[in-house]
Amino acid sequence: MAASALGAAEACLAVEDGASWLEAALAERHDPLPVTVVRLPRRFLAGQASALVRYVSGGPALPTHPDPPVRERGVRRAPPLVQNVETLAHLALIARYGADWFRAAGTPAQPGSALCTLHVPGREVRVVEAPFGMPLARLLPLNDTAAVLVGGYHGTWIPTAQAAQLPLDASTLGAGVLAALPTDRCGLTETARVLRYLALQSAGQCGPCLNGLPRIAAAFRTLAQPRPQGTTRDDITRWTALTEGRGACHHPDGTIRLVRSALTTFTPELDAHANGFCTATDRTPLLPVPPNCSPSTSPSTNGATHSSTVPPSPPVRYSGPAERRWTVPSSP
Repeated sequence: MAASALGAAEACLAVEDGASWLEAALAERHDPLPVTVVRLPRRFLAGQASALVRYVSGGPALPTHPDPPVRERGVRRAPPLVQNVETLAHLALIARYGADWFRAAGTPAQPGSALCTLHVPGREVRVVEAPFGMPLARLLPLNDTAAVLVGGYHGTWIPTAQAAQLPLDASTLGAGVLAALPTDRCGLTETARVLRYLALQSAGQCGPCLNGLPRIAAAFRTLAQPRPQGTTRDDITRWTALTEGRGACHHPDGTIRLVRSALTTFTPELDAHANGFCTATDRTPLLPVPPNCSPSTSPSTNGATHSSTVPPSPPVRYSGPAERRWTVPSSP
């Protein structure tokens, strides 16, 4: 439908996993234009719009300068439309059932629903479909939790007391990832692990990514250690201000958003660490960060070393809350 509206001559589905399954499904269809499955490299930035267009055009899966925008730059001289598959799925359902049906879920300001990936300690990772406006407390069990990560690794940490009052909101949902942090875990330790991963996943094409993110990640790792520290939150805050709004993509901006929220949400932990102790009783890893780097590739103030070896993601169980209006497939 989107291709027809644009007069497009071809379509691409870009995925890291499940390419063979998609190719088999496409073989059963009778689409009016050729649809190609593109296998993306397993990199955090491979799905960024300009990186995706560059890769489909035969280049590396790395972001390019935002001017001119990708819609004008083109794939093989043709202007592309880049859309998340979830958006296209909503369009198909609206075409099938109508706008009034779509607006029956959600709120007047934000109609419809979204797919949310839920990370809860001791449970399988789940993907559920939830209407906008649903309280976060109905999606995640918030008892005995200290904070909620909203929007994934480019999102924000929110204290549980505040998260319990918030609805599912498109402006903050980001990648659709919601993770609950138990009270016995250290939010600084979890954030430091994520920052190390994000620094190593940068494109390494500009100063903010190549130098700023590794420096911030290394400094935050120091804050995450319960001992008297030379690095202060003021140092990191100053570095984030110097890094924000620069570069070819928004990877530094998303990372800085996570950093700033952690400095605000985990202030008690920061004070405790500065005095040589940690309030957490369990410092084992919680958030799923791919172990894609060895100690020799740790972020440093001299820049990041990149690694493309990432193991397969753990299986995800699909389900949905009672409010969902159609069936979510039982397998990806």
